[in-house]
Amino acid sequence: MNLTAPFDVTTQHLGGFPKRGVPWAEIEQELKHLKSLDYDGRAGKLPAYMYFHTEKLLEVQKKAYAEYILENGLGTGVAFRSLEIMQHAIFRWAFDLFHAPEGAGATYTAGGSSSVLDALRTARNRVRAERGEAYGIYNVVTPFSAHPCLTKSAQFLDVEVRRTPLGEHRRGDPAAIAAAIDENTIMIYGSAPAYPFGLFDPIERLGELALERNLWFHVDACWGGFLSPFAKKLGYPVPNWDFEVPGVTSISADIHKHGYGVKGASLLLFRDKSVQSYQEFVFHDWHRGSYVTPSLPGSSPGGSIAAAYAVMKYLGEEGYLEIAKATMEGTISWIDGVNTIEGLKCFEPIGESSIFGFYSTDSSLDILAVAEFMQTRGWLPGLNTDPYAIQQAVTAVHGPFVNNYLSDLRDAVDHVRSTNAKGALNARTY
Repeated sequence: MNLTAPFDVTTQHLGGFPKRGVPWAEIEQELKHLKSLDYDGRAGKLPAYMYFHTEKLLEVQKKAYAEYILENGLGTGVAFRSLEIMQHAIFRWAFDLFHAPEGAGATYTAGGSSSVLDALRTARNRVRAERGEAYGIYNVVTPFSAHPCLTKSAQFLDVEVRRTPLGEHRRGDPAAIAAAIDENTIMIYGSAPAYPFGLFDPIERLGELALERNLWFHVDACWGGFLSPFAKKLGYPVPNWDFEVPGVTSISADIHKHGYGVKGASLLLFRDKSVQSYQEFVFHDWHRGSYVTPSLPGSSPGGSIAAAYAVMKYLGEEGYLEIAKATMEGTISWIDGVNTIEGLKCFEPIGESSIFGFYSTDSSLDILAVAEFMQTRGWLPGLNTDPYAIQQAVTAVHGPFVNNYLSDLRDAVDHVRSTNAKGALNARTY
């Protein structure tokens, strides 16, 4: 294979199934070449997807995952007692971190979408059981900024999603949510924070509403779950959002984001573990015995559990505070730098999370054209559509590259102004 030639993804691998094996050395070279086609996440070029801190931490992730690369999470507690021990340790640590009361429960899932799907499925199953219904017309009410995985989950479950207008500072509006609730509502859904703007919905007020209406209240903390507690300890203005808020029924939090686990690692936590009986799938009516899964998937990578366990023990609170400090300081310095550029303005307030966005305050400065220019410098810009804005989700890897970004951003602004360039929306930046 000539890996020095331009790589055409549409033709490179045409043909049938390989007839003969290929030596690893050749495959390794090919993989490295393929990887060179990607945005460089370790150089801070991505607004999401990759969570890298140090080579030492990456080595912990690799070794722990590799130690359990063949084990199947489906066999946790049956074939692999070690995975069960590690999983329960992770649960205990999360209960402590998120102020869970005695009697809380948790499920290890493959990611945020999986956690949200199982939260909604559990809420729906509980309502069905309490009402004695095999089927029903149900809905979940949420601010408009809720992650699309909620709608995807609802489609699978035949549940309507009612997205309500945002209120002040683009947060969820409790009054709008209350007005959308009816007798078929089974869940209120809030974000901590919401991904488009990095702002928290009014979780405390939504918790009050959930208690008043006797409704399940799910908090989506997939982005901030393993950052917010540490940022709050460092003095950043993170509002109350977890189980210390009365009315919060369940929480989703991704370990494979700011928890720095390996991909395929999220938690779904319940204030009361008794509701997990509505989540569990149990089947006996076949020839092989009981098939039991706590969540929707069957097989799952044992390496994900081992890596999450290892990383949490390796970092501890001290390590997570260090990462949170680097992440939040990078975020604030990035925002401050953007705000010094004439014609650009970051959304406010700031400091609640490591997500921010900025827009054009100058009618002659097209923000989409700015985004297109940034791509020519190797940056993948996240894009918001209402209003048009560039969105950036910050991790610990970004700090050393903020000045590089700002320098390129100034060049982008100068170029767009001097050429009166107009850009086109590329909605597939996430």
